[in-house]
Amino acid sequence: MSIVYYDVVATTETPAARPPGQQAQSEAAQSQEAGRKRTDIAFLVAQLGAYAAERFGERAAALDFTRPQAGLLRLISREPGQSQQAVARRLGTPPSRLVALVDGLEQRGLIERRRNPGDRRNYALHLTAAGERAMTALSQASLEHEQAISAPLTEAERAQLSKLLGKLAAAHGLVRGVHPGYRNLSASESE
Repeated sequence: MSIVYYDVVATTETPAARPPGQQAQSEAAQSQEAGRKRTDIAFLVAQLGAYAAERFGERAAALDFTRPQAGLLRLISREPGQSQQAVARRLGTPPSRLVALVDGLEQRGLIERRRNPGDRRNYALHLTAAGERAMTALSQASLEHEQAISAPLTEAERAQLSKLLGKLAAAHGLVRGVHPGYRNLSASESE
C-alpha cells in the first residue's frame, strides 16, 4: 500500500520485502528526494523574495520611486533625525552611495537636511510634507503588496509565517526593516 505526501510516495512495504535490485533503487530515489527536500526552504525563500521584490518594484515605479528610494524614504519616516552617516551604517551601504539617493529625494522636495543640534557638523534627515504624502502612498502600495503576496494564507498562517521568517532573519543577522540589497547598491541604483 502506498500513500502520497507532498508528491513523495510512502509505502508500507518493508525494505526486506522488496527484491534486492528494487531495494537499492528505492533507497537511491529516497536519498535523492531527501537531498532535494533539504533545499526547499532556501530556494523557496529566494524564489519568493525575488518575485516579491520585483512586484513591489512595479508598485513603487508606478509612484515614481525605485525600490532603494522607497526603502530610504521608509527608513527616514520611521527614524527621523538620523544623520546620513547613521543611515548609511544602518543600511550597510557606503555613505558615498547614499548621497545620490538623498540628493535625489531632496531635489524632489521629499526630504530635507536639517542641522543636527547635537552635532553641528552633521545634518539630520527628515521628511517634508510632500515626503509624508509620498510615504502615505508608498505605505498603501506596501499594504496592497503584502495582501497580494499573502492572499492564499489565512490570518493565522500569515502570523505564523511572519514569526518564522523573522526568526530566520534575526538568526542570520539581518537588520529588521532593512533590505540587504543596500550593501551592493550600484551607482545607477542610487540615483
